[in-house]
Amino acid sequence: MSSDSQDRGTAPVDHRKAIAVESARFVAALENADPTTAVPSCPGWTLADLVRHTGSVQRWFSVLLHARVQEPPRTRDVDLRLPDSWDGYADWLAESATVAAEAFAATDPDLPMWAWGVDQHARFWARRMLFETLLHRVDAEVALGLRPTIDRASAVDGVDEFLVNLPFATPFAPGVANLRGPDRTIRFRATDGDGDWLVRLRPEGFGLDASGAAAGSADATVRATAADLLLLVYGRLQRGAEAVEREGDEELLTLWFDNSAF
Repeated sequence: MSSDSQDRGTAPVDHRKAIAVESARFVAALENADPTTAVPSCPGWTLADLVRHTGSVQRWFSVLLHARVQEPPRTRDVDLRLPDSWDGYADWLAESATVAAEAFAATDPDLPMWAWGVDQHARFWARRMLFETLLHRVDAEVALGLRPTIDRASAVDGVDEFLVNLPFATPFAPGVANLRGPDRTIRFRATDGDGDWLVRLRPEGFGLDASGAAAGSADATVRATAADLLLLVYGRLQRGAEAVEREGDEELLTLWFDNSAF
C-alpha cells in the first residue's frame, strides 16, 4: 500500500475535513462501477452493500450527534433515504457526507457524549467515522482493481484510534475478550516515520502502554509503513505479507490477530 505523503512526520488530522475527502474519493471510485462486484475484504458483500453500509454509518452517527446521546441508543433506526436503484447510490453517498458535515457543524467537538470507545465526547464520532469511511473507500478501490493510497497522517492516527478503542469493542467483537496474558507485549512500529505503539496484555485484559512505547524490547514486534499497519490491524493485510516485518513470539501474534478484528 502506498502513501500519498512524503513527510516522515505527521500533522494533526482534521477528522471532519478528512471525512469529506475520503467520501469524495469513494464516490469517484464508483463511476461506471458494477454494483454486483464482490468485495474480497468484506466477504459476502457486493459493492452495493459496501456503499449502503458506509452511507448508513455516516447518517447513523449524524443522528447520534444531533441527539447529543448520553447513553447507549436503544435503536439504530434512521431514515436512510436510500435510492431505489444503483444509479442513485453515488449521489446518495455524497449526500451522506453532507449530512455528516452538517451534524459536525452543529456540534461542539468537545461536547460530552456517550461513545462506545474511550473518548466520551462528540469528537469520538468524527474520528470513528473517518476510519469507517477511509477503510471502506480502500475496500471499494481494491475490489475495483484500483491502487489505493492512504494519507500518512491519517494512517498513523488510524492505528492509534484502533488500538486505543479496541479494549472497549467486546460488545460487537467478543473475541477481544481473549486478548489477555501474563504481561506480554506487542510493538507496532511504522517504518516510514513516527508511529510506535506498545500493547501490553495482562491477565485482566490489555491496553496501550504509553510509558513503554518509546524504548525497550517487546515479546513480539510488527513493522510496516503506517498505511500498511493500518490495513494490517483492520485485517485488510495479512501479517505474512511481504510488506510486513515480524519478529518474536509468533503464538502471541496469532492470539492477537485471531481476536482483534472488528
